[in-house]
Amino acid sequence: MSEFFAAPVSAYLSWVKAYPIVSAMVQFAILGTLGEVISKWIIRKSFRYPFTFAQTLWKMVVWALLGVAIKYAFKGFTGYVEYLEAHNMLPQLGKFGRALAISAFMNLQFGLFLVLAHRLLDNVGAGKMNWSGLDKSFYSLLWFWIPAHTVTFMQADDLRIGLAALWSLVLGLILGIFNRR
Repeated sequence: MSEFFAAPVSAYLSWVKAYPIVSAMVQFAILGTLGEVISKWIIRKSFRYPFTFAQTLWKMVVWALLGVAIKYAFKGFTGYVEYLEAHNMLPQLGKFGRALAISAFMNLQFGLFLVLAHRLLDNVGAGKMNWSGLDKSFYSLLWFWIPAHTVTFMQADDLRIGLAALWSLVLGLILGIFNRR
């Protein structure tokens, strides 16, 4: 059975290594948008597609842009925590502690900006400003993203962006369940 997965996994890893930015854009465009679709399906209790073609394209562009920002943030905050550790500004953390520190630093600093940027871009696409529920988005940094990205940062570098994009889909599913009508 493992041989069955070896070729696709190898191809995926080769693609991610060869095209780190493009692969981040594609993964987030697909999985982030799919997470929004699933969330709407659950909320509305209907499998009717919730967006127009133009809205779908806009959402995919937004997610692709967020994917690039997240890719750079992953690299930057990993280097930041490693620098602090190497210069005795943090204790030696071990694998879990380092992953938790990277996740916490990233989500409590960059995450706030990302939530605002995502909402702004969603508002532009919708043609109206809607800032309601923004507090729930900020809270998701604490209850979802810090734990999720702690798991993410425990993985090999080439798997992190794909897992982060998958977490976006998972969050869409969770939010859909919590926001059912």
